[in-house]
Amino acid sequence: MTTTLTLRPPYLIFLGDETRKTYGKTGQGIADWRPERCAGQLRLTPDTLRIGLPDLSVEEAMAAGAGSLIVGTALVGGSLPAAWIDTLCRAARGGMDIVAGLHSRLDSIPALVAAASEGGARLIDVRTPPADLPVGSGRKRRGRRLLTVGTDCALGKKYTALQLERDMLAQGLNASFRASGQTGIMIAGSGVPIDCVVADFISGAAEVLSPDNTDDHWDIIEGQGAIFHPGYAAVTHGLLIGSQPDAFVVCHEAHRDVVSGWPHIPLPTIGEVIERTVAIGRLTNPAIRCVGISVNTSHLPGAERADYLQSLSDRYGLPCVDPMAGGTQALLTGWERLTLA
Repeated sequence: MTTTLTLRPPYLIFLGDETRKTYGKTGQGIADWRPERCAGQLRLTPDTLRIGLPDLSVEEAMAAGAGSLIVGTALVGGSLPAAWIDTLCRAARGGMDIVAGLHSRLDSIPALVAAASEGGARLIDVRTPPADLPVGSGRKRRGRRLLTVGTDCALGKKYTALQLERDMLAQGLNASFRASGQTGIMIAGSGVPIDCVVADFISGAAEVLSPDNTDDHWDIIEGQGAIFHPGYAAVTHGLLIGSQPDAFVVCHEAHRDVVSGWPHIPLPTIGEVIERTVAIGRLTNPAIRCVGISVNTSHLPGAERADYLQSLSDRYGLPCVDPMAGGTQALLTGWERLTLA
């Protein structure tokens, strides 16, 4: 019952005129985890953020055989700026599928519908949940589950889950990444866009995302929102209750101290996130426990990274890693933390 995608590579990642890295996380995630499927990036201004791909125009991308233009931004509210429509229409008229993970649907834009019809292109809205999702049952399911949770949004929950899956598979463990957001679904090819599920069905959608499995199997579930977030805490609560995680990893960004986009809201401490996650998660899994901390240290000088991670590890008595700088092996060392015997 999960959303399954078949996207035509190679991809042209469209970044519009977005300058803020936080809101370019969709494009950056695809470039980081599926670079072999990417032809280039399309930026409308010299100041637009870069995601490490070659700059291409629509025409250059078509000449290179690009099959899909993917909107690589995720703005607050999930809207599509009117100034971007002409570029998307040119790509669609040229036969490129248009792919987006926005709350506003592509087929609600008449000019884009007409351009896609003219060019024989598909309009693919990733943020469309499956039909007939159930209300959460709270029934205990077979298999093991790990959920990534955060002190805030856009700081590494998806990257941590993907790296955990990669490292677990490399060690011969039985694990699957479960995507709960538009970028993760584009990377994995399947999942459930939890943040656009009607509230009554969020926990049920999480149960669908992570169904019964063998006793030795770990679902590594991509977290959404943040449990203290003034705008997105609701989806976080529903995902946590429905996921029934045996284990969770708290994700944080070094030296971020206010909620991104809500500068009047101070960030909770890692300890506060652990405490509240356990308190809520015990509703459906009394054995839930925190097994580690994952930190985005990209803004720290390299020489400071090890000391920063060690200080957090000492403070909370948990292994602490930067998954993109050193992998997640430290979370997996002493595997008894995750066997939860």
